[in-house]
Order: sequence, then structure tokens, then C-alpha cells
Amino acid sequence: MLAAAQFPGVAYRDYSRVLPDYLRGLAARAYSRRNAEIEKLTTSEAVRQRQSWTRDTFWKLAGGKPERTPLNVKVTGQLDRQGYRVEKLIYESRPEMHVPANLYIPSGRGPFPGVLFQMGHSLNGKAYDSYQRCCQGLAKLGFVVLAFDPMGQGERVYYPDGRLGRTRLASSDEEHTLPGKQLLLLGDTSTRLQTWDAVRSLDVLASHPSVDPKRLASTGQSGGGTLTMLLAAVDDRLAAAAVCCGNTENFACARFNPPGSTDDAEQDLLGSGPLGFDRWDLLYPLAPKPLLVTVSDKDFFGTYSSEYISNGWEEFGKLKKVYETLGAGEKLEWAGTPLPHGLAYDTRMQVYNWFTRWLKGSAQPVSVEPVVAPEPDANTWATDSGNVVKSLRGHTPFAINRTRAVKFTPTPLDRLLGVQHPPASLRLITLKQVPSRGADIEAIEIASAPGVFLPSWLFLPKKTEPVTSVMLVLEPGGRNLRWHKGEMYQTLAAQGIAVSVADLRGIGDLAPEYGRGSPRYARSHNEEEDYAWASLILGRPLLGQRVTDVLAAAQALKNRFGRSVVLAAQGKLTVPALFAAALAPAGSIGHLYLSEGLSSFRNIVDSEEFTHPFANFVPSLLNHADLPEVALSAAPRRITLAGPVDASGRPADLELARKLYEKAANVRVEPRARWDTEALSAAAAFR
Repeated sequence: MLAAAQFPGVAYRDYSRVLPDYLRGLAARAYSRRNAEIEKLTTSEAVRQRQSWTRDTFWKLAGGKPERTPLNVKVTGQLDRQGYRVEKLIYESRPEMHVPANLYIPSGRGPFPGVLFQMGHSLNGKAYDSYQRCCQGLAKLGFVVLAFDPMGQGERVYYPDGRLGRTRLASSDEEHTLPGKQLLLLGDTSTRLQTWDAVRSLDVLASHPSVDPKRLASTGQSGGGTLTMLLAAVDDRLAAAAVCCGNTENFACARFNPPGSTDDAEQDLLGSGPLGFDRWDLLYPLAPKPLLVTVSDKDFFGTYSSEYISNGWEEFGKLKKVYETLGAGEKLEWAGTPLPHGLAYDTRMQVYNWFTRWLKGSAQPVSVEPVVAPEPDANTWATDSGNVVKSLRGHTPFAINRTRAVKFTPTPLDRLLGVQHPPASLRLITLKQVPSRGADIEAIEIASAPGVFLPSWLFLPKKTEPVTSVMLVLEPGGRNLRWHKGEMYQTLAAQGIAVSVADLRGIGDLAPEYGRGSPRYARSHNEEEDYAWASLILGRPLLGQRVTDVLAAAQALKNRFGRSVVLAAQGKLTVPALFAAALAPAGSIGHLYLSEGLSSFRNIVDSEEFTHPFANFVPSLLNHADLPEVALSAAPRRITLAGPVDASGRPADLELARKLYEKAANVRVEPRARWDTEALSAAAAFR
């Protein structure tokens, strides 16, 4: 900020850095906390304790370790090829959750070492060209390989568009993330589902008569590399692993580049930051068993964030010390390729040689890839239709979550959301006041949290007119949205209403700056959703941050005018407004006017597809409260829900909405969503 003595205008701060800097602070604390623990790993006993802690912590963050259920393995077909055969399998990782797979079995007499091959984010899953090549190559080198379709890929596309193997969503990534968001509302995660798919797939592989269960390994590229990391964290049957171009970037890292390495839902470890737990911790339980970490040296500006290589190399060094402490330094290696993100020939060769060395005890390097010939997609299908839901009528993650029994556990909302309450003495700062037609306008700023400042406009009646009411307005498009679209707030001020229009974190002038690194990556990761994921990982939900902002703005206005504030919010900001009202001290927030607000989070869980912003999601929220309960807890404050909407932003069924809120006598549901001078004036005058 410019020094006021040197600059005659308003010395605005760079608001675009507020949210990124706030997250940088959280990441720095997580980095320090984790480093302090890693530095203690100087003995075998300390390492074993960390490994045990890692497994327990992972399952806690993921939603709990599932129970093993019957696999019901079925062989549905076979391909006979030179040097190997392929058995087409279907099994159930959970009851009616069908997993299609290809089991590559070498010719000759076993038992052979077994390799679980995990897929990256290829829409056609196990049929993807380079993945088939690697599986065939391993089979010809004497490994039994189980390649299975992850949720949302190959024969497990859960949102088909009517064409076989095609999704109606934006990508296979969304097939993981869309249900992943719904799952977390009830305390589950796609991390848990996908890790359990891998555990049960390893069960299938280990039990096959051609496999030596003492020589099991896992590998995979990209998302499959990350899934190999997840499996390494929880299953000590693995004798070796090769992680190829996985997401080996921590959030708790030096030079944290907001929003950080957010990715598909299963790769984001929610709540890990405050615990000093991160992605590289997933690999610690594997030590001292052989581990190969391969990367694309250009991924830091082509696929992942700018810290991908530097942070990965730093963390590799820490893990190397652990391997050396255990007397196995030679069993951990880093290998790279200058080529783009993918399982190219040179990376496949690294995998072949790693497993040949450590699972077969061969000192003779593999010098050339065996002859491989990828099959047409349909040849790899284990179902008759190419889709497990169509052929087997099994469950989807959405269906499983929708039918989950909910057990409510009362929890203080501020703790659930990570809300920081403002001091009772909080004062707003007036940067400058200027006259306008029918009103005076102040540029103000409100300190919400350390390093967090909310830029706001304050529309005031002329000095000769009394203030009859105070209103805090929350616009999803930010405080400047209506600046050139008329004088609605000036008109309200002329009626005696002091109106403050505030930006909240990530909104308006507080929208975050672009991160460093590749423009393609920086642009694609500068969305509100990325900051919401990052906030959840670092332990401060974006919803809770915005509730903190609303409480601060209301407290500052109350102290300025000596009266409670009418809170008016529109669209996605009705959710933080409602939570703020439920948490506000007496006399801070009065009546609420909420236009086009979500009627309930339960509707999101019950909707196969939804559009409600992820910024309002909090893990396990529906195990504690839904919006009708929050509204009831805000009593005796009166709340007007004007034109509530469903999970997709369409007008909610009015009778259903009224039934949802029938226990909340302080709530009035109106059919029309109005956001105009008349509606806000009536809200300000409501008693």
C-alpha cells in the first residue's frame, strides 16, 4: 500500500493477494509442522511409529476403512495371445459395486510376481493405448498383471451420454470429482472409494493361483501413479511400487503457489494441512521396500504446478534419509523423462527394469520393450455392453451415497466451518468519502482476519438526514457489479438506509491473482473451486472464511451505527449469510433477506447432477445440520427466503421448500426471487 503522506488519493491495497496470502500462511504453518515431525525420523522405531500414524491418519481423513465383503469374482471371457492370455474379470469391491478388469497371465508355469496396474485419467480406462502396452510388456516379461477400471472410466462410466464409453460430463476427471463433492457432505470421499477399489483388486490379484502373494507390486501413470501412492499408504502386502508422473507435490511446501496442486477429488486430502500430513507421507509406509518415483521433467509447466519438480525433489530427499535410516538407501530411486506427461516408452522401460530387478532378482537389464499390440477397446470389455451399470444394474457412487443412513451428531457450527469470530470492538476504516446524488458514498475497509481486509462501499443518507436502518448487502458478482447499472443503493440511502456492499474472500476485488507458472495451468487453477479445495485441504473451508467475513462486516457496521444490521444476500452468498446469522452475537445481525438461495444441501446429495458452487461445501456437513436447521438456530431473527432454488439453481418446488422449513417459525418462504429497490427497502423496514 502507498504511504498516505506521499499519495493524495486512496491508497488501495492489492486485494487480489489477500486470499492467496491467507492460504500461504496456512501452508507455511503446515510445512513447518510437518518438517518438525519428519526431522525426528532418525531411528527405525521412529519411522515405524510414523508409518503407523500415516495409515491411521489417512483412513481418518478419507472417511474410515471399509469392511471387506465378498468379491464374487467372475471370469467373463478370455483372449489368447502369443506369450500370455487375458482373463476378463468382474468383481465387487463393495456389494453391487462392480469392477471390470483384465488379468494378463504369462505363458508357462508360475507362480509369477503380480503387478496391480492402476489407470491414469483415460476415459477408456484399461483400454488406453500406452496402458495396454505396459501391461502386455510386463506379462511377456513374466509378471501377472491386473488392470482394472477406476470409477468413472472405461466400463465404469457412471454419467454416460448415450454413446458407449462416453461421459456427458466435461471429462473423466469430473466422473471422479462430481460424486466426490456429494460424498464429502456425508463424511465420505472418492479417495476412500478409489483406495478401496485398489485394495480389493490387490485381493483378487494375490489370490490367483498363478501369483506369488509375497511378490506383489503396484504401478500406474498420472492418476494411476497417485492411486499407487494411496495404496502404498494402506496395504503392506506390496513388495515394491513404481509411481509414474503421479501427483507428488505437497501442499505443505516451500514457496507455496496458491491455490496449490489441487486436482481430482480423490487426490485432495481434506483437512491434512493442520495435521502436518501430505501426499509424500503416503509413501512412507512402503519403506524400506523398493520404490521408484518417475516424473516428466516438463510437468511443472505442462501438467502440474510450478513447484511440482522442486517440491517433489525436496521431499524425495527427506524420504531418502528415511530409507537410509532403515539401511535401504538403494531401494529408493528417482527417474525422469524430458517428454510430456504420459507413459511413454522410456518410462515403461524404467518400470520393467525396476520390477525385474526387485521382484525377480534379475541383474540383467531389459534392453528393449517386448513386442506389444494394443487391442481395440471392445476386446478388453468384461461386460457385454461396455458398461457395468447397463449390463449388471449395479450401484454407482451417487446411488450409494444417496441411500446412506445419516446419523446426526451435534457439533458447534463455528468449529465445523472453521470460523474465526471478530473482536467485539472491531471498527471499519473509512478510506474516503465523496458526495453523490441523493447520498454520500464512503470507500471503507474492514479487517476480517490477520492479513484479510474486506473492501466495501458504504452508501449513506445525506448528513442532514437520519439513518433509519443499516443493511449489509452481499452480491455474488462483487460490490462493483451494479455500480454502472443504476442507483439502487443510492436510492435506498436516500430513504434513510445506510447500505454497505462488501466483497468477501474470493469475490469481486478479492478475487485472487493468478498463480506463478505455466499460463495454461495458472488459468485453469484460478477458479473459485480450486481455492475451495485448497481451503479444505488446509483446514479452513472457504465457506467458513466467508462466514468470518460476514461476521466481521456486520460487527463493524453495528459498532459504527449502534444498531443491528439487516443482512441481504443473493445466490451462492445466501449460504454464508445464513450461517453468519446463526453464529452472530445478539444485536449484530437482525432480519435476513435471502434471494435465490439454496433450499437444502440434502437436495445436492439427492441430485445426480448439480451446479451449486463448491465454495459452500464442508465435509460431513449433513451429519451435523442442513440449512433448515441452521435457519431455525438463527431464531429469533426473522428470515425471508425469496425464490429458493434447488441444487441446479432452478426454482425449488415451493410447497416442498415450505415443508423443509416448517419447523422454523422464524422463516418465511416467498415464491419470487426479487432483488430490487422495493424488495430491499421492504427488508430494511421489516420488523
